[in-house]
Amino acid sequence: MKKVILLIICFLLTGQAFAAETIIAVAANFTDAMRNIVPLFEQSTGHSVKVSFGSTGKLFSQIENGAPFDVFLAADTKRPSKAEEKMLAVKGTRFTYARGKLVLWSAIPGLFNDGEAYLKKGDFKRIAIANPKTAPYGLAAQQVLEYLSIWNVLQRKLVRGDSIAQTFQFTATRNAEIGFVALSQVKSWRGKPGSFWEIPESGYAPIAQQAVLLKKGEKNTAAKAFLEFLKEAKAQAVIARLGYGVENSIIGE
Repeated sequence: MKKVILLIICFLLTGQAFAAETIIAVAANFTDAMRNIVPLFEQSTGHSVKVSFGSTGKLFSQIENGAPFDVFLAADTKRPSKAEEKMLAVKGTRFTYARGKLVLWSAIPGLFNDGEAYLKKGDFKRIAIANPKTAPYGLAAQQVLEYLSIWNVLQRKLVRGDSIAQTFQFTATRNAEIGFVALSQVKSWRGKPGSFWEIPESGYAPIAQQAVLLKKGEKNTAAKAFLEFLKEAKAQAVIARLGYGVENSIIGE
């Protein structure tokens, strides 16, 4: 009996010895997905995860200034690529983990049926978008409005969020009647069904969201394990369920 107890203790101690912690910088649009994926990862591996959410641009600035992140989950391809160029990331680890989809959304039910017509009519006081300079979803929103030839017309009605999360908050609280948000946010919304238009992807540049292992995480087993887990069926199923396109191809090898 004593031998059995000793074996169990040894097993538990060994498991703890191999467990590690990783700190991950994550684009704000991926908040709900991470809240679903992290527990699955921790249960499967024994590793632990700390997450910092924000706009892709601001997270990248923090990385440039020495923030202690091991992994970067961006909402674009530009910043992970720059991280490689600036020797802030490990080459060959960058890949697309999700493809974002943009929607025009309102928390007000029945506000519009035809999103394009509603935008062109302009019968609203405020429209929320994420800052195009720091948030890829904000840039996509700008591209849609330019495509519809109403970007300049709507300047006075624009309310800019620091991130897509803040943009969604502006719209959910009805500080703006409508907003350009991520489809994943609408799918995770627990309030009453509102109005939304899933914008044709021909109206904006593809939102390929890329992950990369940062130099600070190069020797971190939990960081490397998380990136591998992100490609697995469990994580991919969560990503697809929350309204993203999924693909497993590694970019930049």
